[in-house]
Amino acid sequence: MPGNSERRGKRVASKKGATKGSGGKNRQSLAGRGRTLPADERPWHKGYSGDEPLPDRTAWKQEKERRSAAAQGRTPKIGQPGTKRTAGKGPFGPAAKKAAAQKARVSPGRKSVAPKDGPELLVGRNPVVEALRTHVPATALYVALGIDMDERVKEAVRTAAERGVAILEVSRNELDRMTGGVLHQGLGLQVPPFAYEPFADLLAAALESPQPLLIALDGITDPRNLGAIIRSAAAFGAHGVFLTERRSAAITATAWRTSAGAAARVKVAQVTNLTRSLKQCQEEGFVVAGLDADGEASLYALEAAVGPLVVVVGSEGRGLSRLVGQTCDLRVGIPMVSDVESLNASVAAAVTLAEVARRRAL
Repeated sequence: MPGNSERRGKRVASKKGATKGSGGKNRQSLAGRGRTLPADERPWHKGYSGDEPLPDRTAWKQEKERRSAAAQGRTPKIGQPGTKRTAGKGPFGPAAKKAAAQKARVSPGRKSVAPKDGPELLVGRNPVVEALRTHVPATALYVALGIDMDERVKEAVRTAAERGVAILEVSRNELDRMTGGVLHQGLGLQVPPFAYEPFADLLAAALESPQPLLIALDGITDPRNLGAIIRSAAAFGAHGVFLTERRSAAITATAWRTSAGAAARVKVAQVTNLTRSLKQCQEEGFVVAGLDADGEASLYALEAAVGPLVVVVGSEGRGLSRLVGQTCDLRVGIPMVSDVESLNASVAAAVTLAEVARRRAL
């Protein structure tokens, strides 16, 4: 009697199937064809973001999607042509290797180290909306996929679209990585590096006014104080602000937001040596007045307010540095009726500028 090996319809092939998924038996037929291009690298797809010329058909698709999204109050699902290099981006090309190396250096939940003069990301629904309302310069609005479209998100997307700011949808994990784990609420606004004015040009422009007024910042390290001082400078007619490159806050997204957009209207310069710059102002006829709680001159008796004036605001903690204090022509104190030790740096600057503006209006 024959055994099972002699039965009709016996299996002659191995029960084990392909070991490499869809590329098992037929993987040789895919050899040499490279990877499948993602949507942002396909010129015929509305999500195309490469640097190659955009076909008319693709441009039409993107415009149709943009109008549809605006009508529905959502983020348009389109690419941003020119924002992504597509040359040399094969799976083993130099661009891919460089991207992989950079990604390997950034741990999950950590923010990659941005260059000093690189763009900054402002996050959070309220901060982003406020920045867009005050026309803070921005290059891109990042919106997390699946975000709850409340009124703030809709306003941010609508305002960004009206101003021509690129709107990019990213995953929440990617936005977490970009922000270093900071609470972003699904929104991030990329702000470009601030363009500082050369100090020589700042000084020359101020001298063209009949009553020049400049503000010098000695060690202001809080960007919120910096932004508030710039806002006061714009409100009371100052012609510029200058600060040191080191040991001082820079014009960041936080300073932009605190200034309520005034940083776009007031000239701001960075100097290497504040003492040298103050002496240069004195040579041009400016009186340099440093704010000091123990100053010998009262703000309400400041006769120099009607002439060319530089108001020096000291740091939040120690006030004026020794060399800067010695360089000042006079130290000015703000009279106070209580035993409060001192005012916040930005508040002291606002009070002083308001008094200077009052005297000049007489």
